[in-house]
Amino acid sequence: MRQTPTIHYFHGIADPWSHLAVQCLPALIERYRVDIVPHIVGAPAAAAAPEPDRLAGWALRDARQLAAAHGLAFPADARPPAAAAIAAAEAALAGLDDARAFAERAVELGTELWSGKPTAHPGERPLRALAQGQAALEKAGHYLPGVFAFEGETYWGVDRLPHLEARLAAVRTGPPVVRQLEASDEPGDARGVELHVYLSFRSPYTHLAAARVRRLAERHKARLVLRPVLPMVMRGLPVPLAKRMYIVRDTMREAERLGIAFGRICDPVGAGVERGLAVLHRATALGHGPAFAESFLAGVFAEAVDSTTDAGLLHLAARAGLDEADVRAALADESWRAEAEANREALFALGLWGVPSFQVGTLPPQWGQDRLWAVERDLRSIGAVAP
Repeated sequence: MRQTPTIHYFHGIADPWSHLAVQCLPALIERYRVDIVPHIVGAPAAAAAPEPDRLAGWALRDARQLAAAHGLAFPADARPPAAAAIAAAEAALAGLDDARAFAERAVELGTELWSGKPTAHPGERPLRALAQGQAALEKAGHYLPGVFAFEGETYWGVDRLPHLEARLAAVRTGPPVVRQLEASDEPGDARGVELHVYLSFRSPYTHLAAARVRRLAERHKARLVLRPVLPMVMRGLPVPLAKRMYIVRDTMREAERLGIAFGRICDPVGAGVERGLAVLHRATALGHGPAFAESFLAGVFAEAVDSTTDAGLLHLAARAGLDEADVRAALADESWRAEAEANREALFALGLWGVPSFQVGTLPPQWGQDRLWAVERDLRSIGAVAP
């Protein structure tokens, strides 16, 4: 007799992405005949989710566009909820073990919460249930709410549900719960429009995005503007072990889906990043910026090239059309540092802090290699009115 698969779901009542994820529970149960064990968790630790104010603003905007893309519900006028309302909603959810009942109640409470309606569910914060949920989340190997855990793997939000559904596809009864969102191959006309790309040479997600966003810009005749920043750890922002481990595993899954080489890593943090950014600064001036960025990222994330060595850096530069004299001149020029800092300030002014991030013209920015579908949408919308 086949054992029923069991999925653990971790819900953050004050997390916009959780509000979308929890709406998928009934369909997951129906189409895959799985058991789902719901847990409640609080906000992530500051080390795992820095810049909480910027995160809150991005989360609300992103949840709205994800809801529209997936046919889910999220209040159009959502606003950050008050602490007392969060505690009351958590208390109302604590102890609900049936996944369908949990999902129904969570959606109801979340809709009230994000709409700013006064809660009618008084109660103290359920510290024990939250602690148990957090312990289970850490045991599963994750650090954020809105996560599904299944047989040793974790999947964050509706963005990664397609990977979980692929593992369960043999028992599916009906269409997938969510579809994979991706930019299309259709051309467009956004000539005269700038597509700004904020990137880091230590970000595996930037590696996944680099060639794809360049091709996207080419298809739409947009001007690609590379805006490198220093990695978070080189800007004093911590990246906990659990986060680093999940990012590598998640990148591997996404790389396999996209057909991008990944896995032979030589971490460029420190001198490797600085040397790479110096060469990128010169490469951009010579018209080879995208080629060098793609070469460097592939080298350190797929080919184990050591960018701290002259041999490694010269190899990465040569296949992007740069010679040794270019590299030597780049390494003697420190002006890339001011550029990287100016880019960081510009990124923060946009309300974001992580990479890869993108901005089409003066439209609101997008964050993440899995938001190129939204970048394409922005290119189409602004391209229709571009001169």
